Amino acid sequence: MVVKEDILNRKGARKASDIPNDVLMLLNQGEIESVNLMEWQAVNHISLVKNVLPTIGLEEKLEFVLTEIEKQKVETGMKAIRLIGSLLDTVMIDESATKKEDVIKVCSEHVSDSVRCWAAFMNKNNDYSLEEKLLYIRPFAADHHFGVREIAWMSIREDLSANIENSVDLLAEWAKSEDENIRRFSLESIRPRGVWTKHIERLKEEPQIVLPILHLLKSDSSKYVQDSVGNWLNDASKTQPEWVKNLCDEWQKESPTKATERIIKKAQRTIVKGK
Repeated sequence: MVVKEDILNRKGARKASDIPNDVLMLLNQGEIESVNLMEWQAVNHISLVKNVLPTIGLEEKLEFVLTEIEKQKVETGMKAIRLIGSLLDTVMIDESATKKEDVIKVCSEHVSDSVRCWAAFMNKNNDYSLEEKLLYIRPFAADHHFGVREIAWMSIREDLSANIENSVDLLAEWAKSEDENIRRFSLESIRPRGVWTKHIERLKEEPQIVLPILHLLKSDSSKYVQDSVGNWLNDASKTQPEWVKNLCDEWQKESPTKATERIIKKAQRTIVKGK
């Protein structure tokens, strides 16, 4: 299907009610990506399932998936994505390994960012190690679309928080990546007070566990990564303000760069506000 250039290059509506009907239709058909959070949240995943499953070899699974979605009464947003990804993972249990790999490949490379988000959750019914789960999620963490990148860390956060020391060891290697999205994931996935997800209580009390990653990124050239480092430390400052202040003082002496200065300012915003 050929999509008009003005639709592909749109800026995106600020209100759900302002999303053009033709844009919403194409989003729900899986023909285009969302371009902002408003569009991402507006996608009707029941419609998307109806349009996409028959095209990826899962038409016979459609009725089961739709029935389960309707039971949960979720059509949009994070809950729908998590549920559909899990359901697709479940219906693939009885399929051959090759069939499952083919379906995951199609979903993970789909033009629709929402379908790629489903794929990030299509890896739950297995006995993979944490290292293998990270390997699976890496392409999603590096995706060009903001929504897929957020879903990537959400999909594996529970596994990461279950063994935080091992996670830090593995993610420290990600922090050395040339890809800013991968570097950002190394911290965003284990924020003490992550957005839209459970807190990691251990890191709220012992933020020093993550120092191997923090030190690697303390003067990162990417503002995207800088924001993540600053937000991570700001999370930690709400329970361990002195630790964060001391670390920032240390960094200011060791790394007097604009990047580090920007991180420090973002890291201490709650501390400053509380004075």
